[in-house]
Amino acid sequence: MMTLSQRRCFDVSEQLLASALQVIPLGAQTFSKSMTQWPKGVSPYFIDSASGARVTDVDGNQYVDLINGLCAVTLGHCHPEVTEAVMAQIKKGVIFSLSAKLEQDVARQIIAMVPGVEQVRFGKNASDATAGAVRLARAVTSRDHVAVCGYHGWQDWYIGSTSRWRGVPDATRSLTHPFPYNDLNALEHLLTTHSIAAVVMEAMTLTDPLPGYLEGVRGLCHQHGALLVFDETITGFRFANGGATDYFGVTPDLVTFGKGIANGYPLSAIGGPERLMRHMADLFFSFTFGGECLSLAAASATLGLLQTTPVIQELTAKGHRLANTVSQLIKAHGLEVAMGVSGHPTWVFITIKDTPHASMWELKTVWMQEMVARGVLTFGTHNINHAMTEDDMVWVESAYAEVLPILADVVHNGTLAKWLRCEPLAPLFKVR
Repeated sequence: MMTLSQRRCFDVSEQLLASALQVIPLGAQTFSKSMTQWPKGVSPYFIDSASGARVTDVDGNQYVDLINGLCAVTLGHCHPEVTEAVMAQIKKGVIFSLSAKLEQDVARQIIAMVPGVEQVRFGKNASDATAGAVRLARAVTSRDHVAVCGYHGWQDWYIGSTSRWRGVPDATRSLTHPFPYNDLNALEHLLTTHSIAAVVMEAMTLTDPLPGYLEGVRGLCHQHGALLVFDETITGFRFANGGATDYFGVTPDLVTFGKGIANGYPLSAIGGPERLMRHMADLFFSFTFGGECLSLAAASATLGLLQTTPVIQELTAKGHRLANTVSQLIKAHGLEVAMGVSGHPTWVFITIKDTPHASMWELKTVWMQEMVARGVLTFGTHNINHAMTEDDMVWVESAYAEVLPILADVVHNGTLAKWLRCEPLAPLFKVR
């Protein structure tokens, strides 16, 4: 059993990082899992195993996992019914020389769950799906420009509009235009000054949509001849069984999914009405592994469980409880000037701000350092999974009860040097 406030050894992790850096840039395949995101000397870099809501790093340290594969794990790590479905499929085959019936079975499950979806195409990463939706919108509208709000993956059409644009041609960068959330005037300005093919957005991240905002976005899109695309990489099958589309009651023209669709197995999807999706037949959106059967089997089991058990309701209840506990602790310790809680209960953001005694990055580093020391793996969000037990919940709440007084000491008494045991994190890439 873990104990709170223990110094953990990360020797094996750091040895593996040094080894990985010889053969892998940044030492990881995913930017958000790399050494850029974790304070050195006080954090793990490699996980060895996971089960339910807990993970164990390569040094044998155990944690309650609030990251959950960057929101990809909804049901819990190694969920038995998902694992059983994958094991049954692996005995039949992983990928075939022709399509498998499983492709249409999972497509029908999505169609039954998500409003406005009549046809589906699969990819592997959510970046595949969003890029496919943009290509489809450009084909349908005969326009080139795209308006974006939120984070939409690594591919040129989107990442060229961010600070990580290196390697993206200027001609491509000039076609993508970010706009702020909850600001209809800003979006209308883009729609009137550019020939916009698609408005691609996350329906919600840190803040709730203002009353009528999403309806207003849809209205402006249709008024100006653009397609509305909801990027539901995270909100899909997390906010509601039908995603944010169902949760907010606003149906976009196209919707994209990833992450939790298969409880951590690599699968993504584009969905929409037949009148739009039929144009996919004239595009080239094709993957050798688009119909890979292990991920589809995992998706079928995952979507089935969402429909037969109250997964979303229980995720929401757990997330609300944890967010409420943290909010109360922030208030009790006078930390409102430095910290806040926002977002949907199943995907909560811990916001940290600059203060006179410490920058947001210094405070975030102390917070991560102390949460890791108490066996909680997080780097800014609560990505709740269904497998969290009462013991897991109490463990996280107890960790916060110990860590927030430390942050209060830093904020109110200027004791950063007393608490910070490593180099602070540095700002690198803001995605939202």
